[in-house]
Amino acid sequence: MLLITYVAVTQTLSQTLSLTAFALVVYQALKVWNMMEDFTSMYSEIVEQSSAFKRLTELLTQPVHVTDTVTTMPLKVEHGAIEFRNVSFAYNAKHPVFEGLELNILPGEKVGIVGRSGSGKSTLIKLLLRFYDPVGNEIIIDRQNIRTVSQDSLRQNIAVIPQDVSLFNHSVLDNIRYGRLTATDDEVIHAANLANADEFIRKLPAGYQTLVGEKGVKLSGGQRQRIAIARAILKDAPILILDEATSALDTHSEQLIQASLARLMGRKTVIAIAHRLSTVASLDRILVFDKGRIVEQGTHQSLLAQNGLYAKLWQSQTLHN
Repeated sequence: MLLITYVAVTQTLSQTLSLTAFALVVYQALKVWNMMEDFTSMYSEIVEQSSAFKRLTELLTQPVHVTDTVTTMPLKVEHGAIEFRNVSFAYNAKHPVFEGLELNILPGEKVGIVGRSGSGKSTLIKLLLRFYDPVGNEIIIDRQNIRTVSQDSLRQNIAVIPQDVSLFNHSVLDNIRYGRLTATDDEVIHAANLANADEFIRKLPAGYQTLVGEKGVKLSGGQRQRIAIARAILKDAPILILDEATSALDTHSEQLIQASLARLMGRKTVIAIAHRLSTVASLDRILVFDKGRIVEQGTHQSLLAQNGLYAKLWQSQTLHN
């Protein structure tokens, strides 16, 4: 482009090229330059999209290990009792996560799960949601083996509030309504009120119609968590899973969310995975996992009195704070 302009200017100054011809040359050069820029941009986008398509293709071609059978029935949850009966599981055959895990959670019980990284906490939840099937024996909800019920009905009866909330670039209203797609606007707003979210939502530029951006980038971490809680309130599933739900929040946001969670828990069966032990200290029972085994269990006070792994983790976090 610079070379063409230079030649055109030189020719014009030497009077071998008219001003009209000079303007035409520069105009055509600019058109060619813009076409090259468009091509470069298009090429970059094609490369990016082809990489995404390749990843999607790889994902779709992976074998499906968890499937429903033709005889599956919908899960019916009346009480919310959960049992892991002699469950074994491994991502890699040489490194089992669980070997003969036994766990009973009573209807309406609030259970905290703690332990060092890699101890099996998240795997327990993945098995309960049936993202994987255990190698042996059973996971039971209200006397129903989860292998014999449809995956849709299983997940309809379990609400999950994760640490990283998945939001879509739609309105706040629609993001909350994702908890129950048939909910009315009034029901969505009521859920937001119970989640301590209504106040901040109404202060947004377009209130409940505000677009939250991809993955909710226009909202703070605490605001995204309250949207997730409102979703769970709207879903009203009998079993609730909290997966590090308040681990990355400031003190003020955590206080608001803890108040919202207290309303949400009600009579539900609750499993709360936590890194910060203070978030599960008030629950009915705390399970301490280590290398895929439950090494301690009890209330917060009884575990401190045992002076075992839980007490060491508590002391470490207390000193750190």
